[in-house]
Amino acid sequence: MRDDATIRFLLDGEVIEVRDADPTRTVLQFLREDLRRKGSKEGCAEGDCGACTVVVSELNRDGKDVTVKAINSCIQFLPTLDGKELITVESLADGDALHPVQSAMVASHGSQCGFCTPGFIMALYALYESNINPDRRAIDDALSGNLCRCTGYRPIIAAARQMYAPTRPSVPDRAAALQKIQRKGSLQIEHKGRRFFAPENADEFASVLKANPDATLLAGGTDVGLWVTKQHQELTTVIYTGHVAGIRDVQVNDSHIDVGAAATLSEAVPVIVEHYPGLDELFRRFASPPIRNAGTLGGNIANGSPIGDSMAALMVVDTSLILRCGEVEREISLHDFYHDYRVNDLQPGEFLARIKIPLPEGDARVCSQKWSKRFDQDISAVCTAYRLLLDGGEIASFRMACGGLAPTVRRATKAEAAITGRPWTEETVDIACAKLAEDFVPISDMRASADIRLLAAQNLLRRFFAETQDDKLETVYTYGRQR
Repeated sequence: MRDDATIRFLLDGEVIEVRDADPTRTVLQFLREDLRRKGSKEGCAEGDCGACTVVVSELNRDGKDVTVKAINSCIQFLPTLDGKELITVESLADGDALHPVQSAMVASHGSQCGFCTPGFIMALYALYESNINPDRRAIDDALSGNLCRCTGYRPIIAAARQMYAPTRPSVPDRAAALQKIQRKGSLQIEHKGRRFFAPENADEFASVLKANPDATLLAGGTDVGLWVTKQHQELTTVIYTGHVAGIRDVQVNDSHIDVGAAATLSEAVPVIVEHYPGLDELFRRFASPPIRNAGTLGGNIANGSPIGDSMAALMVVDTSLILRCGEVEREISLHDFYHDYRVNDLQPGEFLARIKIPLPEGDARVCSQKWSKRFDQDISAVCTAYRLLLDGGEIASFRMACGGLAPTVRRATKAEAAITGRPWTEETVDIACAKLAEDFVPISDMRASADIRLLAAQNLLRRFFAETQDDKLETVYTYGRQR
């Protein structure tokens, strides 16, 4: 078999080679069924419960440093491990000597039935390797993708605080080991009539997609993975974005933030929030670290879910998209990208290459709000975003976008037009709230009824107005949490 069809990754210091792999076999299936590693559990098979959490380390763009991150193995396809290191709960102990994370869990009584415990340990291990002094918010965020029915989380949080032993276990030179298994060329797998391509540059990616316009594009697998695990789809041709140089970078120039469509949310979000701090809470509540570590900003946009969290915020700041087919690129406003439910402007053989987010201008205030049943790890019922620019006390410019109120995320154009030029007052906001009923005709579903959705959007706008009236408040309470 050709070398370019062999998946290579590190596990416990050894190079694992997998030949003739099913392109959509999950990492969890491989661990439990092939390697007989039963520590990682399947709870939900959709990346929600965290029982399957493992840790992956990979080389940074410079090829010298290493990033260590938690992912959900239940929706991650095996070929995406190529060139990386896989760390499971079985990897941590050194013989009979437990890792400090494991010891802290034992000492804190952080496990009861034990089903979720391996996933919690791996989430804590990722935190242990990436943050030597986490505060409570960082701990909560690290654990937000793990669900437990027994402990109430208090002892697990206590373990997070106790796991930093004075002496850290020695860790092999991960960068050197990973450098030895890096692929020269692209990965191509064919298995029982199904194919997997992992191009190494944008030109090759464009060429492969143009030749296979009906292929499934795989980025983080946080949505596509569910097509396999929940819908039991058989994907004939998969083209993976994860190895494509040139569309994973995040750069800031004089006019905008240029985000490669294959950049993960964990890579893109900190840069966006640095320039738009009003989006911090939204992105902290965007799924969980394992999802953000795998999922991409481009995938969230191209997926086009009407309850996607990123699009409303990006829409109000006039984000545009660079679409590419072969060697031809075109630019389109995000506002014009969506046509209907899961229908966008992408043509056959075309893909989203880059996202252009304009830098803040003047004193405009940008904010986004998420309304859901839980604070952490929950899908939005309604998501709103605003960009407000005042001239004195009058509205010089106002933009509002909403998710969850229509078949697509879109702007509230009638509300925007109705109040631009008016004074920024409660009476003006009431006018905008009335116009929202003309902008959107929501539907009822399992997350919220139509009338509650519209009322929520109106009240979120009123909340935004209230927050602009008293910037001196040092504490804001949201969903019962202090931030």
